[in-house]
Amino acid sequence: MKILTTGTAGFIGAHTARQLLDQNIQVIGIDNINDYYDTSLKHARIDWINEHENAANFSFIKMDIADRAAMEALFAEHKFDRVIHLAAQAGVRYSIENPHAYIDANILGFMNILEGCRHHKVEHLVYASSSSVYGANEAMPFSVDDNVDHPVSLYAASKKANELMAHTYSHLYGLPTTGLRFFTVYGPWGRPDMAPFKFTKAISEGRAIDVYNYGNHRRDFTYIDDIVQGVIAATMHIAQPNADWDGKTPSPSSSKAPWRVYNIGAQTPVHLLTFIETIEKALGKTAEKNMLPMQPGDVEATFADVEALVNDVGYRPSVSLDEGIKAFVDWYKDFYGEA
Repeated sequence: MKILTTGTAGFIGAHTARQLLDQNIQVIGIDNINDYYDTSLKHARIDWINEHENAANFSFIKMDIADRAAMEALFAEHKFDRVIHLAAQAGVRYSIENPHAYIDANILGFMNILEGCRHHKVEHLVYASSSSVYGANEAMPFSVDDNVDHPVSLYAASKKANELMAHTYSHLYGLPTTGLRFFTVYGPWGRPDMAPFKFTKAISEGRAIDVYNYGNHRRDFTYIDDIVQGVIAATMHIAQPNADWDGKTPSPSSSKAPWRVYNIGAQTPVHLLTFIETIEKALGKTAEKNMLPMQPGDVEATFADVEALVNDVGYRPSVSLDEGIKAFVDWYKDFYGEA
């Protein structure tokens, strides 16, 4: 089996490629290695993948998914069996500063992925959506059967658009697609723009941390190994039409087309201050906190209902917050050479 992974120099992409290699699957990874954050970390992730004992099954190509001609040539050359599409312009707050980047990567780039899958008979496309699509929703836990028509950031809107675009291709061309709404992923090799990394770095360096919404946020923090287990399980479980789907009372998470949307999270929301305390414990240091108001585009809480993914693909998150934070902090100290 040959699988294309996009965003392979990214956090989830690198871990996904490694776990596919664990299964001796051939992996072609692409990434444009943009400078949204430190590119040396992205290059180090590719080096990490190449250290795998089955690295002979891995090839990396530097490529921008928004480059239509390059993407057409990639699909024509490699004839992928399946595609795991993780490349995107990430970040809620950055979408307020640089909205055009989200249209280029998340809309135009996704269109190129869909067209490649359509024209080259890819068996299954699995792509990254986001818990951000729940936007202004307040009913907890977030369910894939909820309406998600009220995004509060352009990033969230772009991910909702991906789900709609995927459905169109599933309906018109019979392309099986599965969207996974990720809930606050953390762990070794994590992104520097996310809270676990930012908090760990600042506390390690004796600097104050910015705590938004005065610490009242709750997040469904999900460890990377649990996420990737779910991604790969979903990839191997090709989306099927829902024979019971009724257009008079339409389910938002399935269709008469081979299209599915799932939440993927830990199903255990944690208060932000508790999360910070866990990092403090792992570091053996206490944080100085700047308590700040809610930021534009942010949401107060996330909480995933993952029962559909459990039932359909056997997803079972198992890593506790203490275990996950310790693993991240240990990696951070090792990678950055800190005691």
